[in-house]
Parts: sequence; C-alpha cells; structure tokens
Amino acid sequence: MFYTCSPDCNNPLHDHQHKTARVRSAAASVAATTANSSRPVAKSRAGKSKVIDLHCHYLNPVVNAKVAHLNPMQYDATVVFATELSRQTNAAQMKTRAPKLTGVAERLKDMDRMGVDIQAVCPAPPQFFYWAEPDHGAELAREVNEGIAKIAANTPDRFVGMGSVPLQDAQLAIRELDYCVNKLGMRGIEICTNVNGKDLTDPALKLEKFFARCEELGVVLFMHPLGFSQADRLTLHYFNNVIGNPMDSTLAVSHLIFDGVMERYPKLKIIVSHGGGFIAHYWARMDHGWRAREDCRTVITKPPSSYLEKFYFDTITFDAEILKRLIDRFGADHVVLGTDYPFDMGEDDPLGLIAQVRRLPRASRDLIQGGNAARLLGLKL
Repeated sequence: MFYTCSPDCNNPLHDHQHKTARVRSAAASVAATTANSSRPVAKSRAGKSKVIDLHCHYLNPVVNAKVAHLNPMQYDATVVFATELSRQTNAAQMKTRAPKLTGVAERLKDMDRMGVDIQAVCPAPPQFFYWAEPDHGAELAREVNEGIAKIAANTPDRFVGMGSVPLQDAQLAIRELDYCVNKLGMRGIEICTNVNGKDLTDPALKLEKFFARCEELGVVLFMHPLGFSQADRLTLHYFNNVIGNPMDSTLAVSHLIFDGVMERYPKLKIIVSHGGGFIAHYWARMDHGWRAREDCRTVITKPPSSYLEKFYFDTITFDAEILKRLIDRFGADHVVLGTDYPFDMGEDDPLGLIAQVRRLPRASRDLIQGGNAARLLGLKL
C-alpha cells in the first residue's frame, strides 16, 4: 500500500489545495458480532454466496487537503525510506488511481469487474495520522470515519465501513472506537502495525485498555502496515513495501503474541493483511525458540503458534500454493478475501487466485470469499 507524491506536486487529482467542504456524519445500526464459525455462509436472496473484500482502501480528499500544509509525508516511512524513482512511480500511479481511491463511481465498476459484491472500506494507511498532536489526530480520525460512514450509508448494499482511531492517545482511541461502533455503525477498526515507530505493546502507548475494549465490543481489528519504520536497508527497489510491509506485520503480530496480549484477550478478532506477513509462513521458528530458550517464555504459557491460530489472514499472497498452505495451516475459517484495492501491490483477480487453490472444497471457498467476512463483521445478508 502506498500513497504519496513529490512535495511540489500540483496534480489536481491529488487535491492539495485547501477546501472548506465538510464531511457530514452518517449513522447506521450496528449488527451483532457474536455468531460462531458454524454460522451459515452469507447468501443473497437468490442463493448466491456474497463475495466480500475485507482489504480495500479509501482516501478522504478533503482531509488530505486539510493536512497538506503539515507535510505529512515526512512521517511516512514508505516515503522517507524510498528512492526518487519509487516516489515518482507512485506519483504517476495516482494519475489513474486517484478517482478509484477517493471516489465511488469507478470503484463500483471495478468491484463488478472483479466479482466483489461488498467492500469493507477502510482508510488508506497514510490517513492514520498518528503523527499529529492527540487532539488534532482525534479530530482527523473523526472526519475520516464520518466520510467512510457516509459512503456506506449512501450505498449500503455494496459498502460497509471500517474506521480509524488515534492510537497515539489510548483514551482518545477508545472514545473514537465507541463512536465508530455505537454511532456510525462501523464494522471494524483499521490500525497500523506500529505507532510512530513504537510497537503496539509498548508500555508508553498504554493500549491495554484499548485492546480490552475491542474484545468487549467484539469489534474486528484490521492490522495494516505502512512500511517498516526503521528501514535504512530497505530503500532500494521499493523494498520498504515489498519486504517492509510483511516484515512490520510480522513484528507486530510477534509482539502481540510474546507480550501476552493474545493470552490476556483471547477473544480479540485481528485480521493481518498481506497473507499474514512472514510469520504466518514461518511460525515454527518461534515455537522452537519458545521451547529452547527461557527468554522466549517470559510471558506466554503456551507455544506461540497456538496464539497465532487466533488471528485471521487475507488472501493477498499472489500465489495459489502459498495461499493453499495458509489455508491448510490455519483453516479456511481463518482466511478472508482481500484485494488492497486500488493499489498496484494489490490482487486484481481475487476470485481467480482462490479458484487456483488445488482441492479446495466448495464450502471452504465460500467461507473465504465471503462467509468469514460476514461472520466477523456481523453482516446479515
């Protein structure tokens, strides 16, 4: 995932000029999320299983314009640790993808072409705004959330909303979480894999009560990286996305496991983007470390992979054999369809990728393509 351009960009599609337009709030009812894995696959009235994309993005152009004078790119690891060619490539990409990222009309056409019935729309990661002062970050999160809620309210048969919270302040994050769920009818929250370079379990962030509240509400947490935060060796070849994104997810999941968050809150529902990063495919090494070394057993009481099995993973693996191993290891009930729409590092044919998985039963395919997402998001279709 990447959204950036050069500091002197004057592309009108990027909407750098200040605007006075205000996004109106939209309210929708929140559905229960207590159904278990035996719940029937969501189907349309015609009996066709719904296809739900649980990894796609929207960038609010009004909010983008509001923060342009603050030069938010200086806080974006995927911009800081990148070559000029990578920056230019991403700026050129936006000439064609900006309407898809900031609008609805082209998005709906692409959804129809890809066979996606519903998108669970979440913010573009550059709009996490963790770098802002807490009160300002909370204000920006509120505008981003209300913009997404409006899209979902205007086209409820095609979109559901996923919000954002200011993780730089735990109390403000909990307040916005409650607002998203109880006022806007959001189905989940997207969080980054780090907060200004701090791990999600860093005591300085004081996020313990945030995780507790997420478990209490039964809300889905969709965890998405924005590059690797200390990426001096990942500057060339777009490595801070190609390697950095799955690496930051790997580190975040590892801390949530080894620092005991998943043990203390066993009912947390966390989706890890990009096929679970590297950890979902090399989990045995951490289990070996836990068995072999005392310093790997300072907090958790069970093998690390037993906590990893509580996570959910999207299908963005780009290879049917890798996806098959992910399904075989963690179960079809823990894999959800994702596209990373509308970015070039996304999966443009998610149904085609799933169809290539050898010997995948129809029931498992239906779960991955939409049943699991409907259950996690509490959708009644």
